[in-house]
Amino acid sequence: MQLLNKACTQIEMLQELQHHVERIHQISETLDLGDPFSYNRMREILMAIALGHTIATEYAGKDATDENGDGAEYKSTTQEKMSATYNGISNYDNWDEQWDYIVNKKIGCYKWHYLARFNGPNIVEMWRMSSEDVLRCLELKLQNSWVNRMNRKDPRLGANLTERQIKKYGEEIILK
Repeated sequence: MQLLNKACTQIEMLQELQHHVERIHQISETLDLGDPFSYNRMREILMAIALGHTIATEYAGKDATDENGDGAEYKSTTQEKMSATYNGISNYDNWDEQWDYIVNKKIGCYKWHYLARFNGPNIVEMWRMSSEDVLRCLELKLQNSWVNRMNRKDPRLGANLTERQIKKYGEEIILK
């Protein structure tokens, strides 16, 4: 009997979960936010709420628009240490063109980058870094990634900001 009650409780809880997932999807469709369960979209939505930003409706380009009307880039992690990963950057035939793309169309075009560490659905810390500081920290790493791109299955560029870099160049945001 106890096993049957436990199974009923689990089924009821799963049905409740399904209801909430469907409701989240409906709200996201109404707000034109795209699939809230795709990639890190839900974390981007939660960051925008916490910051008072407007979440972007397109997947490509800016993640949100800040209070000044500027595009913002969001990065998040669920690791125990703060970090930020910039992956999947299209590559070009020469470094000058590559760096121009990174600076003007991919990373440097957003004045601020917001970096959050999550524990489940909760933001446990958040930092803001200027694009200039992000580029300063990533330039050599991205150049090395570009040089070695043909040695990888995925030739797109990638690099990480470390906790040390974020805390040295960033500004911690205290959430209310």
